Amino acid sequence: MTAMADPKIIDLIRAEEEKDGWTSLEFFPPKSAEGVKNLTKRMERMKVTKPLFTDVTWGAGGSTADLSTTIAKTMRDVGYVANLHMTCTNMGDDIDPITAIKNALDEAKDAGIRNIVALRGDPPHGQDEWTAAEGGFTCALDLVKFMRKNYGDEFGISVAGYPEGHPKAITQLTEEEANNMTAAEKGRCSMRDGVTYVCKDEDYEKELIYLKEKVDAGSDFIMTQMFFDTAVYGTFVKDCRARGITCPIVPGLMCINAYRGFMNMTKFCRTRVPESLLAKMEEIKDDVDAVKAFGVSFGIQMCKDILSYNDTKGLHFYTLNLEKVVYGILDGLGITNSASKKTDESDAKSMQAVGSAWARVGDNIKTSYGGLGTVTDIREDGTTVVLLDKWDLANGQRPTLYLRPNAYTKVMAA
Repeated sequence: MTAMADPKIIDLIRAEEEKDGWTSLEFFPPKSAEGVKNLTKRMERMKVTKPLFTDVTWGAGGSTADLSTTIAKTMRDVGYVANLHMTCTNMGDDIDPITAIKNALDEAKDAGIRNIVALRGDPPHGQDEWTAAEGGFTCALDLVKFMRKNYGDEFGISVAGYPEGHPKAITQLTEEEANNMTAAEKGRCSMRDGVTYVCKDEDYEKELIYLKEKVDAGSDFIMTQMFFDTAVYGTFVKDCRARGITCPIVPGLMCINAYRGFMNMTKFCRTRVPESLLAKMEEIKDDVDAVKAFGVSFGIQMCKDILSYNDTKGLHFYTLNLEKVVYGILDGLGITNSASKKTDESDAKSMQAVGSAWARVGDNIKTSYGGLGTVTDIREDGTTVVLLDKWDLANGQRPTLYLRPNAYTKVMAA
């Protein structure tokens, strides 16, 4: 029996055009049953923010396909409009990849889920490069076309946009190249450890052409990758509009919850971090409460700057399955009233990603026997090299472990 269908998000967005603005939230599937139970409680509490819709992510390599769909169903039970991420990656070794995607779409449809974020997806754990499955889709555009061809307008579809360029399109520059960047490249480049990275103008143009192809193929709206320099978002919106992309462009806002998580994530994505933001994070990095408080104040100003561009009136929050910083930002914007007083992050340690699909070099992990460490390498066979924390040997050395993919989980900092 098919459940009652959710409204399409694009229709909800259009209905909000003459109003003051709206928000939406994103969650990821936790590793443990306890984490999933706690996430459901958190989603219940966060109804106070009255989000227009909520997203649930789809793990790298299709690693959370079943759980992501289950959580999307739970979102509907809680009272949210669910926006289910779906990728081109395999969902099983013993099934045709396109059949697997069709089965997932059919299950979503039968459950009343009518909104899909069409993505290419990250490489599976242990692989640095994404490769298409034999006979499968090669990119998000293929998935958008497939959905429109086979399901017509039964689903609302959104796609990803990258204000600084997709991480794989961002190049490490030589010193000479860095000294000769164009004004546009200087505006979106990032620096890390004295090295400059940028999506070069020619690659950025290719990104915009591809984005328009996704929209022209049937995507209703765009959600952006995280950014911390609002001028980059403003430029991206103008560039999209200049190239005939007229659909809503929803800014994706990564909440700053912890110093190490912020540093790891921005390093992995090669995200532009304004010098003033980086300096402040270094100043308060050892004070957990100060980092969260700054995450609130910085987030409030970011949102005000974004809304001043007078484009799409929505704010999409990457919550990291936490609530304190989101509540603080929304209280500061006047969207909620004293929501911060209802914060409960006592379950933060249960908010670990499923398996180790999210782990990358530099991430913090917890081994299956309780040790904490940092990923220093992920080999082709999936073996993960981990440098243990808080365990010093002679001459300041620390033990190194070589772990199977199922022997650890990524730690999501509270």
